[in-house]
Order: sequence, then structure tokens, then C-alpha cells
Amino acid sequence: MIGISDIEAAADLIAGHVIRTPTVPGPGLTALLGAPVTAKLELLQRTGSFKSRGATAKLLSLSEAERAAGVVAVSGGNHGIAVAHMAGALHVKATIVMPRSAPARAVRIAEAAGASVRLTDTMDGAFQLVGRLRDEGLTLVHPFDDPLVVAGQGTVGLEFAEDAGDLTDVLVSIGGGGLISGVAAALRARRPGVRIWGVETEGAEAMSRALATGGPVPVALSSVVSTLSAPAVSELTYAHVSELVDEVLVVSDREAVAGTLDFAEHAKLWTEPAAGCLLPAARRVLERVGEGARLGLVVCGGNATTGDVLGWAERFGLR
Repeated sequence: MIGISDIEAAADLIAGHVIRTPTVPGPGLTALLGAPVTAKLELLQRTGSFKSRGATAKLLSLSEAERAAGVVAVSGGNHGIAVAHMAGALHVKATIVMPRSAPARAVRIAEAAGASVRLTDTMDGAFQLVGRLRDEGLTLVHPFDDPLVVAGQGTVGLEFAEDAGDLTDVLVSIGGGGLISGVAAALRARRPGVRIWGVETEGAEAMSRALATGGPVPVALSSVVSTLSAPAVSELTYAHVSELVDEVLVVSDREAVAGTLDFAEHAKLWTEPAAGCLLPAARRVLERVGEGARLGLVVCGGNATTGDVLGWAERFGLR
């Protein structure tokens, strides 16, 4: 388990390399949901998502030998962009492995940053290829199964705790669980009374399945939300979520895309469905906790094109 001192050390390490993103009241979202909303805008982070924090913490911690060997990362999109960008800035050779379902924009950005991109047919295949490349000598920058990465993501929660007003409930999206693990560790140390809710999409329910079975298990992936699609969580992230998070909610892909449209219309924020899923989950939280709730939303990323969102909206009959 990582602690607040690990997160504070990560914050010192990555200072100057990442942005302290805004924490803002959301009057449009408050009107939409009927309860006060404060949003942590990680979609304004470098490379468009929180992933830059953990990737930067890991890359800055590598030995000279590890940097010389080059790094490899597996990603549904955002982690690959972040590793490619930071590795390029540090003059480290990076190989990024993504499934073909990853957004084409993510592939283009990673390649433009100087990384070599390898595509596989499935996310399971991407993880398998990364394992082989690691065995060949590349240094793995894992998207969530690494205490340094989790501590880096925890700096989101550290800033949120320092910058937000009074909150009762904080909602965080879950893919492999690195973000919510770090955020929960920070909030439990700094705001122990806050309830913490994880959010997944149907067909990307790795953490929900782990909690139901008592540990990480492989899951079949079918969600359109590739940035939340981990084939399994890790023992590290499972341990944090099972101990620190109140509950994990699951919403449909359609609801997540509708949430993306709601963010655009009511908050003037262009998010991806990995963040859009927070809004339908927030409605469920409000139904459960009743009056007096003050919501905090970690808006994790905005790396979706207009074409992506409009295509999903048409697919789910939202246009």
C-alpha cells in the first residue's frame, strides 16, 4: 500500500514536468445533477489526461541503465501517449503497444512523439507482447501495476484535497485502477470522511469482478471505452480499492457516451467516455446518499475526437 508520503514524494519529483490542473466549481453540472459539483480538470493535463503524472514519476525514477535499454508500455491510448511524450522529452527510446481498438489519434500522437508503436488484435495480446519485449530487455512502464505510477496518479488526489471546498463524495473512473488507488490513498490521508466511488463501464469491469471474487481475475473486454479496458486489475490496485474505496459502480457504454455529451453541453468540457461515465454514476450516488451531498468529479481525460464522439452518439441513438 502506498501512503501519503509516497504521493508527496511523487509530487516533488514531477513538479515542473506536469501541470497543477484547475479545480473548479461546476455550475452547469450542479444544475444538471441538482447537487453542488466540483471538478478536477485532468483533461487539461499535458497529453490530455492524468496519465502524464504516473508516467513521469516512473521515467524520472529509472536508472541510467534502464533508460539506456529503452522502455515499453501497453496502453488503450492515454498511457501510451503520456509515456511516448515524456520518453521523448528525456531522450529515451520508447515502444508503445496498443490494441487495434485504441483511438487512431492516440497512435498518431505517440508516433509523432518519437515512439515506435506496435499494434495487436486485442488488449490481451498487447499485454502478452509487452511481456515478451520486457523479457528481451526493455524496461516496463506499466499503466497501473507499479507503486511509483500509482503514487504519481495520487498527486491528482493530493491537489484535489488541497484545492476543493467541502466535499462528501468523490467519483473516479477505473480502468486498471491506478488512478483511483492513488487518489483514494491521498484522500483517505487528507479528507478521511469523504466517500470514494469508482466507476467502470459494462464490458470493462475488471475491478468489479475482482471485488466480487476476492482478487484479480481475467475479464472479457467488450466496452467501446478502450481507455478503461484493462484485461485484469493488479494485486496492487485491488488491494487499494478493496480497502479504501466505498463502492464501484458500473454504467453502460451508452450512459458513458451520454455523459460525454452532457459534459460538453452543461460544463463546456470536451471529455472522453472514460470521464463521461462519471455523470450517470453521480446520479446513482445522489439517489443513495440523499440530500446534502457535495460531489467531486475527477475528469480524467479528453482524448476523444469529435468524430469519435459523434460516431458513438449515432451508434447509441443519442443524436
